[in-house]
Amino acid sequence: MMKMSKMRQAVLGTLALAAAIPGQAQTTVNTAPELQSVTVTAQRRTENIREVPVSVTALKGEKLDVLISGGEDIRLLAGKVPSLNVESSNGRTFPRFYIRGYGNTDFNTFASQPVSLVYDDVVQENPILKGFPIFDLASVEVLRGPQGTLFGRNTPAGVVKFESERPKLGKTEGYVNASIATHETANLEGAVNVPLSDKWAMRVSAVGQHRDDFVENFANVAMTQKRNELDGYNEHAERVQFLYQPDSNFNALLNLHQRNTNGSARLFRANLIQKGSNKIVPGYDLDKIVTNAENFQQLKTNGANLRLSWDFGNFRLFSVTGYEHVSDYYSRGDIDGGTPGGPGFIPFQVQTGGYITDLDQYTQEFRVESKNTGPLNWQTGLYFFDEDATGGSDNFNDAGARTSRLVSNQKNDAWAAFASVNYTLTPDWTIRGGVRYTKDEKEFQTLVNENVAQIGPRSVETSQDKVNWDLSASYKLNPAVNLYGRVATGFRAPSIAAASAAVPITVANSETITSYELGIKADLFERRARTSFSVYDYTVKDQQLTVVGGNSNVNRLINADRTKGKGAEFDFEAAVSTALRVSAGASYNYTQIRDASLSVNKCAQCTVTDPLNAAGRVVINGNPLPQAPRWTVNATARYGVPFADGELYFFTDWSYRSKINFFLYEATEFVGAPLTEGGVRLGYIFGNGKYEVAAFGRNVLDQRRITGAIDFNNLTGFTNEPRQWGVQFKGNF
Repeated sequence: MMKMSKMRQAVLGTLALAAAIPGQAQTTVNTAPELQSVTVTAQRRTENIREVPVSVTALKGEKLDVLISGGEDIRLLAGKVPSLNVESSNGRTFPRFYIRGYGNTDFNTFASQPVSLVYDDVVQENPILKGFPIFDLASVEVLRGPQGTLFGRNTPAGVVKFESERPKLGKTEGYVNASIATHETANLEGAVNVPLSDKWAMRVSAVGQHRDDFVENFANVAMTQKRNELDGYNEHAERVQFLYQPDSNFNALLNLHQRNTNGSARLFRANLIQKGSNKIVPGYDLDKIVTNAENFQQLKTNGANLRLSWDFGNFRLFSVTGYEHVSDYYSRGDIDGGTPGGPGFIPFQVQTGGYITDLDQYTQEFRVESKNTGPLNWQTGLYFFDEDATGGSDNFNDAGARTSRLVSNQKNDAWAAFASVNYTLTPDWTIRGGVRYTKDEKEFQTLVNENVAQIGPRSVETSQDKVNWDLSASYKLNPAVNLYGRVATGFRAPSIAAASAAVPITVANSETITSYELGIKADLFERRARTSFSVYDYTVKDQQLTVVGGNSNVNRLINADRTKGKGAEFDFEAAVSTALRVSAGASYNYTQIRDASLSVNKCAQCTVTDPLNAAGRVVINGNPLPQAPRWTVNATARYGVPFADGELYFFTDWSYRSKINFFLYEATEFVGAPLTEGGVRLGYIFGNGKYEVAAFGRNVLDQRRITGAIDFNNLTGFTNEPRQWGVQFKGNF
């Protein structure tokens, strides 16, 4: 556990070092180029990342392109920046995000999360919307800590913000990016920017991804009856944008997008975990699986947003209108992970399907931003949110016939008013403060309960309003070094989980967070390097937690009285020479549930390490939050040299996370072992920078780890992705 006194010592030591470095830089030989300035929109304005009083990391350019080269989905971001984890028990759909150990393992159709994903200024609320493919992006920003004033909607842990490349006036350009890799994994991405007139421009972007089914699927443990092959996918997504900019005072940007995904659902493997350890059973072949259930996943989404901007001289007015629609989502799999004959002992067979038949989300924001040249600047606005979602779950018998069905509907309406002020006290001191009022209402009802006994009421309603605020101060220690401190609050409205067998509709009360943060950001060695370091401490009151499994296939919500979190984060990037560039990041995240009254049912076959109460239930007081690694580390290096009228380069990236707990209780088998994943890339850029060919590898150590589990039946688990080798071509025009 990191004591606050140690945190203060670390901060003071770093400040002293940063203060000394600019003086040292004067004697450095000028052999390396400067790093380009990084701008972010963490405060809804475009600012230099060094001047923003928030812990934020931006992924752009080549680093982002390298990560997506193997056709991976949004989970690839896990561990690539400090304090960020991303996982899913649904494969390429329904990702769950965690920042500073704070997230939500809820797999309920109507789950909310404390990490908000914002795509082109539009919040993607339901988790099924959060997995939109990564392509043709200008940047990815990860904002750590509560963002409840300017972003609002369910952001007590932070925000992951995506920004697409925008159309450009007067310039025809584009690119094509194609790769092929292990298991016939193919990724084809491209974009073209077309100026339609001196006032209009269009940008068309698309991505297509494919992987062959490569995991052999057998219908019996003896593997004498082959069913098919699994774990492949086909996915494509498209985006068309139109920019209208008649002059410098007005612009309109229309964005139309869609996604279509088909393939395997998550592969659950019966008795994958060696009893008494958290290791994969020796000899377990991850290229084979034994199941007796249908396994597939399909998803269709589409949406549109319209962003308008008017410049009135002293202020600017923005309007952001968003619409997202899910027309078809179904994911079906073998939850027990085997057959009546095994592998291993399986107490009962469980086949389920989860789905959304219809989801509509409408959002509208109006925001006014000042453009004062004096010390005072401000923002203020209104936000509206409306969601109507219908979905449910099915259970099946061994013959594949449906045995039960549960269908529910949730309507969620919310509105908010917010304001933020920046004031420059002196050339060195700046303070910022903000406030937001939110009103959130939900209506939830069971529509169909076929062979599922409805316990309690068939419908519930919740209503909650809340005021959040933040206050920060930043100080320029010198022209290259900024210090900041920030206090912020956040809020997540009540959540509702559908009924299930012997469990009524459950409602979790709203949760709130108060967070304290200190940090330093610096440009070093005459802007040949940049670094940031932050320490934080937060308390969550009434945190919403998800109880899954234990002794039956259920999902219900509870509140914990308190959750504590504290830690530190570090980012570094440097141009060591004209040939060598490096980056590194690290985070320490400590979380602890503090509620002596909380207990949950224990698993059927695992080795519980927590104490039991008099009722035989597991006491979870003092446990870390699920999916919250104590340590994460990431690093990249790029070395390039001139070669045959081009550049030959080598790029490598690595990420490490320490062990994680899968559930609220602790058990030997349900602790994910530490995971190290690395990538390598050898490339050649030629044709005046227009073309690139490369060979690459992902997860080059082929380190396979159990990354999640099912705890109510047997020691069922699922794993990370296997090693991948491939080649890539990119052309610009």
